[in-house]
Amino acid sequence: MKSLSPISITLTCFLLFSFILYSCVKFPKFDPVEPIDPVSPGDTTVTGENPNVTPAYIYPFSDEVSNSVAEITLSFDTNVDISTLSAEIPYLKYNKEWLLLLTQDDCKQAAYCRTWAVINGRPVSSSETIEIPPYWVELYYTSLHLRSNDLPPTIIKESTPLCSTDGAGKDVRFAFTTTLMPEGNSMKSAISVTPGFTDNYYRFYVRSGLAWEDVTEMVNYGVGIAFHDVDSYDVSTPSVIATHYGICQDTIKSRLAGRGCKMLTEPNGNKAYIVAAQEFPDILTITAQSGGQKLYPFQVSGDLKQAVLERTVYDNFTDIYSKINTEMSKPKETREAILIGVHGTNNEWMDFFRDIRNKYGKGGADNVWFTSQEEYFEYNYYRVHSSVALSQIDSKTVKLTVTLPSENLFYYPSITLNLLGLNNANVISVSSNNTVSGLSHAKYGTGEMINIDCRKHLAAMATHYVETYESDKSVSYFKWDAEYFTNMLKDSDTKTALLERIQ
Repeated sequence: MKSLSPISITLTCFLLFSFILYSCVKFPKFDPVEPIDPVSPGDTTVTGENPNVTPAYIYPFSDEVSNSVAEITLSFDTNVDISTLSAEIPYLKYNKEWLLLLTQDDCKQAAYCRTWAVINGRPVSSSETIEIPPYWVELYYTSLHLRSNDLPPTIIKESTPLCSTDGAGKDVRFAFTTTLMPEGNSMKSAISVTPGFTDNYYRFYVRSGLAWEDVTEMVNYGVGIAFHDVDSYDVSTPSVIATHYGICQDTIKSRLAGRGCKMLTEPNGNKAYIVAAQEFPDILTITAQSGGQKLYPFQVSGDLKQAVLERTVYDNFTDIYSKINTEMSKPKETREAILIGVHGTNNEWMDFFRDIRNKYGKGGADNVWFTSQEEYFEYNYYRVHSSVALSQIDSKTVKLTVTLPSENLFYYPSITLNLLGLNNANVISVSSNNTVSGLSHAKYGTGEMINIDCRKHLAAMATHYVETYESDKSVSYFKWDAEYFTNMLKDSDTKTALLERIQ
C-alpha cells in the first residue's frame, strides 16, 4: 500500500480538524420570514427606552391594598329578619357558568398586537403576509408604535372590545395570561419608531419577544403574567431553575411598578420547572400540559395553592369548539374548565375570540368568565378563606362585613357576593365603606348579587384613561377605555364628574 506524504497527512488532519470544529460550533439560525429585532436604517428614533414617546401608564401595584375588610350596607323598604339571610361567595365570579383560561407561551409579540389588541379594541396586527422582496412576511407592532400612531400597512382596524358583563350592567373585558422572558435583552431591545416612514417596514418585523412597554400596558387591563423558560444551560436541576426565578422576579418587579409574578407555565414538559416552582414561595399557581389536575370549578374545595392545573394545546379549532360544546352540554356543577395553551396567535384566533364574545359573552348567553389564571386563583382563594359576617343595624338595614385575606403578590382584591333569603324587590340601596372602590349589584334569583372591588387606586386609573381620551377625542378606543375604567367605580361624586368629562 502506498504511504501518504507528509503534506498529504498534514492536509488530511487539517480538513478533519476543520470538520470537527465546524460540527461543534453553534451558528445562529436565521428565518427569512421572521427576522428578529431589526433596526431600520432610515429610522430617526431607535431606542428601547424611547425619549420621544411618553412612558406607558402602569397601575401602582406595589401600593396595592392587602387583607381588605369591606363593609356593605343594604337598606330595605320593609323590616328584615337577619336570621333568614345567608351569604355566599359563588364558585365563579359574577355567577358565571363556565370558566375559560388561556395562556400564551414564549413571550410572543402577538400576545400584545393580536390577542390583547383584539380584546381591548385596538388595531390588530394581521397575520396575512405582505411581500417585501425577496420574502413574504407578517408585520407586527409594539406599544411604542401604537402610541406613536406608527402602524404597519396590514393593520386591521379596531372594533369594539370583547367582553362579558358583571351581571349588573358593567362590561368585563376578557383577559388571559402571557409568559415573560425577563433574562437577557430580548424584552428591552431597540424599537424603531418612525411615523410616516414607508421606504421599508423593517421596524414591524417580528421581535424575539414582547417589549416591556407592551407588558406595562397589558397588565392594567387584567392580563396575567407567568414564568416560563429560564436562561440557563442546566434546566434539569430544580435549585438552579429556582435561582433564575429569583433573578427573573427582581427584573419583573423593577419593570412593572413593583408587581411580581406568582405563576408558572411549564415549558417543554420539563417537570424540573414544577419542582422548582413548588420550592419557590412566590409561585402560587401552575399550569402544565400533563401530570396536573383537571379543573372542575364547581367542585373545588381547597385554595389550589401551588396546584398544577392541566391545560391543552389544541391542534385545531374544531377540537376547541368540540370541547366547549361537550362541557356546555353538562350541568354546570360537572363542567370542566377550558384551559388553553397557545404560542403565536393569528387571524383565526382573533375570529375565535370574537366568536366566544358573540356566543358566550356580552353578545350571547353572557355565561363565560374568560380571565387569567392569576385572577381565577385569587378569586378562588378569597372564596375559600374569606369570612362574611351579617349584622342588623336597624329593622330595615343590614350590614355585611367581608374579610379578604390575601397573600404576597395579590393584585385582584375583588369578589362576587350573593345575599340569599330575602326578597330583592325590597332592596332600595346598597352602599359600602371607603375600602370598596368598585361596587355593582343586581337581582340573583330571589336574592341579591353584589360585586365588590377593593383596588386602592381604581379612581386614579380611571382618571388617567379619561385624561387620555381628552388628549385626543378622535381615537375611538380612548373613549372606550375612559368609559370602561370609569364604570368600574362605585357611584360617587368622582365617578359622576369623570363620566361628565367623557360626554
